[in-house]
Amino acid sequence: MMITTTDWRKSAVYQIYPKSFYSPEGKATGTLRGVTAKLDYLADLGVDYLWLTPVYASPQNDNGYDVSDYYAIDPSYGTMDDFETLLAEAKQRHLSVMMDIVVNHCSTSHVWFEEGRHPDSPYHDYFIWRDTPNDWVSKFGGPAWSFDETAGKYYLHLFDKTQADLNWENPRLREDIYNMMRFWRDKGVSGFRLDVINLISKTPGLPNDPSGDGRAYYTDGPNVHDYLQEMNEQVFAGHDLLTVGEMSSTSLEHCLRYSSLENQELKMTFNFHHLKVDYPNGEKWAAAPFDFKQLKQIFSDWQSGMNGQAWNAIFWCNHDQPRVVSRFGDDVTYRVESAKMLATTLHGLQGTPYIYQGEEIGMPNPDFTDLSDYRDVETLNAYQEARDKGVAEEEILAAIRQKSRDNARTPMPWSDTRNGGFSTSEPWIPVSPTHDQINVETAVADPDSVYHHYKRLIQLRKQYDVLTDGTYRLLTPDDSSLWAYERETDEEELFVVSNFYGTETTFTLPRDGSDYTVLLHNYKQMQTDEQRLMLRPYESLMLYRKK
Repeated sequence: MMITTTDWRKSAVYQIYPKSFYSPEGKATGTLRGVTAKLDYLADLGVDYLWLTPVYASPQNDNGYDVSDYYAIDPSYGTMDDFETLLAEAKQRHLSVMMDIVVNHCSTSHVWFEEGRHPDSPYHDYFIWRDTPNDWVSKFGGPAWSFDETAGKYYLHLFDKTQADLNWENPRLREDIYNMMRFWRDKGVSGFRLDVINLISKTPGLPNDPSGDGRAYYTDGPNVHDYLQEMNEQVFAGHDLLTVGEMSSTSLEHCLRYSSLENQELKMTFNFHHLKVDYPNGEKWAAAPFDFKQLKQIFSDWQSGMNGQAWNAIFWCNHDQPRVVSRFGDDVTYRVESAKMLATTLHGLQGTPYIYQGEEIGMPNPDFTDLSDYRDVETLNAYQEARDKGVAEEEILAAIRQKSRDNARTPMPWSDTRNGGFSTSEPWIPVSPTHDQINVETAVADPDSVYHHYKRLIQLRKQYDVLTDGTYRLLTPDDSSLWAYERETDEEELFVVSNFYGTETTFTLPRDGSDYTVLLHNYKQMQTDEQRLMLRPYESLMLYRKK
């Protein structure tokens, strides 16, 4: 089945973590005015949508994913006037703004929870209470239940204890959430990214999970599709909104329903299976090389499985993941080549690409050497748990350097000046030590930079229908260093050939290399011997042929 392309299927989304983006006011944290000040840069890159991570009022225990007022802007980011100015200025540049919607849980500082502690309050049933907890484990470590003195009961929190899970079985809660979403929609927001939205429906009775951590009873739960269809009907229907769901530990079968092309739920989904290929035996906090064959097989399964039926959001990076050039590339010897290779590989796939701030300049992990440099609650909890189990300090620090969410959260380096041009004040988290060489100003000025490679990839998706509509076929399932795939329609054929390692390798094309147009390449010249491609370290090509 040919997918009828619409703008969002040819679009690119740029994720902004405002706290680390830019502070023209000279604050320790980025602001909404900082985002507005950089709109020309984003428009020049060529992206279409700007996804803002949460800017609502929040105690910031989990950097804004603990919302205390869904209708207010957190003062650290600015005012509602600043937000409205951002919307208006973005619109002038044909940029659309997406909000991050966090409704699996809210802050324990939210008025709902503060009042809901009292058993006779109408807000009591906005949360999930038990006299005795079950054995579920929080995703941030420790039990998923905390005792509240006022309520005299335990409340569920799948994340931090300051993030109380909301009871989606309560229709009054759901209506309050839809009212809030309509408020932002009517203000001019063009899309929503829905945080861990597939966790909102829990199995009735909340059974124990002695062989697991509880996720079997709250992931893709029994009513989740009903709730999303209701949300679509109440908020999205009749409006041109880009909607994407963050799906934790989900399945292909569920995502076919979440993002069915009939659009009864969401436009597209994030899944994270490809970002667990460096979790040995499922363990995040262990330093390990990634499983390359598994990486390409997971992507390939989702490309083939979703084709013609549903839509992928494709991405390497976000605010919760390490920098991709450090994770799957070589951030020392071949940083530029491997960053371009990874970009080409991803952007050749079917789906809407998401680019996380700094990814487009090939930012590496900051490689912090001291625990005091880290701010992330998940990271600090993991460190303490590992130390309590007797894990050696160097071993857990090595894992944290590789996996911490703070790898993505260092300030955006705009120039080689103090603090990377992010702010005149000391930032809330240290600036990456590479900012003197890897920064926006340097990247924009260099026509061969990673930045210009991303810019070309964004334009190619708009130009070539095969990138949107083509079928996918993996050509090298068993190759230990090469990921080559074909995208094809009745009219066009496209090959992406990527060497994921620092040694040379070869690939045989189905026809002579001269029959193809090189759309993009991360080396100066292609090395071919008729049908045989010789690939240098981290070399990647996008080859095109009109039939």
